[in-house]
Amino acid sequence: MELPLYLNFKDFESHYYDNLEKWFEEYHNTSEIDYLKALVALYSPYLYYNFAEDKLQADAFIEVKDCFFPYHERIGISFCNHYNKESASQKGLNQVFEFKNISMMEYAQHILDKINKYCSKNRNALDGSKNIQDYVNDYDIVTSVEGVGYCISYNRHQKVLPFLKAYLPYYGQVVNMMLYRDFIFSVVDIAEYIDQKLKTMKAFEHSIYRHSRADAQFKVQMSRQFLTLCN
Repeated sequence: MELPLYLNFKDFESHYYDNLEKWFEEYHNTSEIDYLKALVALYSPYLYYNFAEDKLQADAFIEVKDCFFPYHERIGISFCNHYNKESASQKGLNQVFEFKNISMMEYAQHILDKINKYCSKNRNALDGSKNIQDYVNDYDIVTSVEGVGYCISYNRHQKVLPFLKAYLPYYGQVVNMMLYRDFIFSVVDIAEYIDQKLKTMKAFEHSIYRHSRADAQFKVQMSRQFLTLCN
């Protein structure tokens, strides 16, 4: 069963038991703890553990490859006149990339731009009942690269599909900034609701808090080991 991701706490809370009922209809040999564990997996990617304050905070970012041509795309060809044709032909225009973190709003806008570009080239793309959501996981569209820009990992894209399905519009060119702000303000409340349920059922070891704290501790440990090796 594909659980929906909600962008605000009110919607999450009001649909909690409806989705739990559907969960039991789908899976007969299961429990509410299993349902909550699925919710943990759904919302954990958008949260992180703050050591200083000992609490969860919103962390809606995703890592992408930013692909570009050195000297040309970043600086501008008009500023590269000191490179003669011979040296340019020897170096070529080999594309390079760097990893960077972007917000989920920027990522969603990037995917929306890709879909709209595809639809503008294919007039029948939005015929009938078809809409932008029908192309949110289209491999060719998602992974397409024209020249420079973000190179999308299709595997990583799968992990944020629930967010994109909840956030992207059915039609339109621009994502909703207010809707994104609601999500950033609500995701911690949603996590605390889930964790409180698990605590009541004496299953707090499966909570988002425990999961995020352990992940943060592991990253700190790995960083310290790396610094030790460098020294």
